Amino acid sequence: MDSNNKSLLGKTIAGNDEFKVTDISSFIKEQDLKFCIYNTKSRKVEEIVPVTPGKIGLYACGPTVYKYAHIGNLRTYISEDILKRVLMMYGYKVKHIMNVTDVGHLVSDADEGEDKMEKSAKEMNMDAWEIAKYYFDEFRRDMKYLNITEPTIFTPATGHIDEQIQLVKRLEEKGYTYKTSDGVYFDTSKFPKYADFGQIDVEGLQSGARIGVNDEKKNITDFALWKFSKDGENRQMEWPSPWGIGFPGWHIECSAMAIKYLGEYVDIHCGGSEHVKVHHTNEIAQSESYLEHEWVNYWFHTDWLILEGNEKMSKSSDNYLTINSLIEKGYDPIVYRYYCLNAGYNKQLVFKWEGMDSAKTSLSRLYKKVLELKKSANADGKFNEKYTLQFFTSLFDDLNVSKSLGLLWNMLSDSEVNDRDKYRTVLLFDEILGLNLSDVKEEVKEITEEVKIIIAQRDEARRNKDYKMSDELRNKLVSLGYKVLDTKEGTKIE
Repeated sequence: MDSNNKSLLGKTIAGNDEFKVTDISSFIKEQDLKFCIYNTKSRKVEEIVPVTPGKIGLYACGPTVYKYAHIGNLRTYISEDILKRVLMMYGYKVKHIMNVTDVGHLVSDADEGEDKMEKSAKEMNMDAWEIAKYYFDEFRRDMKYLNITEPTIFTPATGHIDEQIQLVKRLEEKGYTYKTSDGVYFDTSKFPKYADFGQIDVEGLQSGARIGVNDEKKNITDFALWKFSKDGENRQMEWPSPWGIGFPGWHIECSAMAIKYLGEYVDIHCGGSEHVKVHHTNEIAQSESYLEHEWVNYWFHTDWLILEGNEKMSKSSDNYLTINSLIEKGYDPIVYRYYCLNAGYNKQLVFKWEGMDSAKTSLSRLYKKVLELKKSANADGKFNEKYTLQFFTSLFDDLNVSKSLGLLWNMLSDSEVNDRDKYRTVLLFDEILGLNLSDVKEEVKEITEEVKIIIAQRDEARRNKDYKMSDELRNKLVSLGYKVLDTKEGTKIE
């Protein structure tokens, strides 16, 4: 089958746009709250001022679908989800685009080595297109597990080959490219401010360059816009182009698709901090050379999740954990979302199993408290203005979600706020936190035959005034996770 028609992901994939937020825009305006985030471009916290009043164009670097997303990747998407929810709560209509990298991402950021999709296909002895579809579906499943809102649309790279070729052609016409034996490259010396965004020491890179990495590159920072298929390579993903049969470079897809769906001026571009010095720097160079003006107003980057010992989580080294890893350990994935809420998005977060245990305990306490409020809130309440103001003031100050989470706990213990208003305010806050608090239900434990036998034995022991045996059987029930109540009718458990 011709590869142009073989993409199982299609041109675009509609996301799930069902998520809505409570309209508190009048409250926000009354309080004159300004929404500010840290902008990597300026290295300062800045107030968000959209290109079009009332609307935000949000572009997020999505998954490379050759393996499962690891929980470090997913931390980035949780942070972006919080950002999107807060933007919506502030009153903006958000158009959210997320790319899906299903071709062109090589194992080295220096445009060397195999395409990750092709490499995975060989290792698994599978069709690269099928692998892309499988891991994309798994990524969407992970998003659902973590209650991450889907974008307006997903845009796969293989569905936008023509757009990428046209962008490269225009750069060629403008004199920004040159051709080597293995591809078409962007000449970074033609873009004077190339090093500014990533604060790159280009001279240092040149002096420390390894001989023979790619002797045809004019500058060490030059990057591939289009790569040629090698003779005898037998690639599954390749396309004809004006320069020869091949495939697009990794960086060009984001520029092509962001410009296509969000226009020439993008409000916010998101991604992980690892993208600053290479991927996003290259996006800026090619996009602004093509457009002839500044492209993105705000760059939002989430820092790494690292393992103990300051070890970076990495799919390339098989040193990573997935949502499946958490589930196998007995954790509901939403516990990981709670874990991430306790740290600033632009600070490194160390993953510890003890921390997950603590998050699990805290979330269980929160669920129990919310369930109690739900039972006692026999009439509709209203959101508490004092705590709502504090909560959103923290969020609008560079997404200080950990402080906002602390304010939630403060409100829950505040005896001056009635239960109806607490419950209403909790649900409002959870529209940002995404912990599914409105769905909390009383857990009904199935009483197994083993437990029934223990209860009967304990009742028999109590009738015989064998209190030592009665206590031992009580402790056994408690160890199984039950609360034990002594009643006139006998042992009851909860």
